[in-house]
Amino acid sequence: MALERGWKVLMVTAVGVYLVSLDVTVVNIAFPAIAAEFSDTSRNALSWTLSGYNIAFAAALLSSGRLADRFGRRRIFYLGITVFTLSSMACGLAPNAALLIAARVVQALGGALVIPSSLALVLPEFPPNRRSAAIGISGAVGGVAAATGPSLGSLLVQTVSWRAVFFINVPLCIGAWIFGRRLLRESKDPNATGLPDILGGVLASTSVGLLALAIVQGDEWGYGDPRIVGALVGFATLLPLFLFRCSRQADPVLDLSLLRQRYFAVANGAGFLFALGFFAMLFVNIQFTTGVWGYSIIGAGMAATPGPLCAALASGPAGRLADRYGHRVVIVPGTLLFAAGILALVFFVGEEPNYWPVLFPANVLTGFGVGFTISTIGSAANAFLPPHRFAMGSAFNATCRQIGAALGIAVAVAMLGRPGTRDFVDSFDLAWTFIALTALASGALVFAFYRRPVDVD
Repeated sequence: MALERGWKVLMVTAVGVYLVSLDVTVVNIAFPAIAAEFSDTSRNALSWTLSGYNIAFAAALLSSGRLADRFGRRRIFYLGITVFTLSSMACGLAPNAALLIAARVVQALGGALVIPSSLALVLPEFPPNRRSAAIGISGAVGGVAAATGPSLGSLLVQTVSWRAVFFINVPLCIGAWIFGRRLLRESKDPNATGLPDILGGVLASTSVGLLALAIVQGDEWGYGDPRIVGALVGFATLLPLFLFRCSRQADPVLDLSLLRQRYFAVANGAGFLFALGFFAMLFVNIQFTTGVWGYSIIGAGMAATPGPLCAALASGPAGRLADRYGHRVVIVPGTLLFAAGILALVFFVGEEPNYWPVLFPANVLTGFGVGFTISTIGSAANAFLPPHRFAMGSAFNATCRQIGAALGIAVAVAMLGRPGTRDFVDSFDLAWTFIALTALASGALVFAFYRRPVDVD
């Protein structure tokens, strides 16, 4: 019965994870329709509907994890769901661009409250030897949500309106809110007393936010722009101050002793590397099918669908295999599958549409690779944490993944040429090679250095 309850908890929290992760990518597809409606606002200003969400989400994760540990994971999860629901409604009802951008930032803050608290609610419901399967499914939900964003977004925009991209969140959030009321159990860090470290939280959010700003806006503003240089200098200044603050606090935002745990440091490093390639792939493949093969947005989204489906099929078995045989046995083959699918595009894809013989099998390979890798890396980092560090560890893992995602997309944008030119077509091979190398580096890191802690039941 206990295990059955654990799966119910996972189902409720997974709704929040899915929606928060979906909104990282789904609005990319809605952007042209938003720009058409708010034509009196420049596209550069409107791009903050995308950038604002990504920057605020990354910036708030670490502080949110500590809030969940201090004030209760259930309480913070419900606060996050409530904020996310109300801000989604505000986005859908926004009469102008300024209110839409503001609502998107608030939506990101609600999402940042949901992610670390959701996993922290799930992990206590499973014994250590079953956690990898649970984390695998939870992580796969986030990956599948990000990957299905283009297809779902294009369907909603073309059949209803761009506003439906936000309104679809509301009934699902309300359902999770209702079904979780009696199911979710409160838990917190018993050693945390008094107020959280406010200065540490400000330093964490500001430093990560500045790094995210530089990565997200670097291509548009130019990396020599004083705003980008200032953001990078600010990050380089504030990060050491944040680490110093954490080393001197009894109740820090980030427990630095976690970074001295080999399994935690290696898994999060591998997660950062894999996120570089995974999120770059989502961007690059859509650019190729629309910009080179001439697919419509909805056609490109549907063409990519086999990947998320295969990832969803693989994630559950991957977690069970990791519980039984260890994480390296699952992650390393997963990265090889992912890289093989990407390299197949390098060697076999052409300028003329050739979906079934080339792109479909490549999507299947990458999908299974993602299913075996992205969620298993998350469980490799979080499954063996002490209970009072569940939310903090989950927040750090999500921060590494979000920074990796932003950097991966930024690198891909820089690598691709100008649409309509010969350089544009040729540049995809360079971008796909970069993506494959990041996956291989992730697998090599796990193979060489990851070890499960020996003091776990």
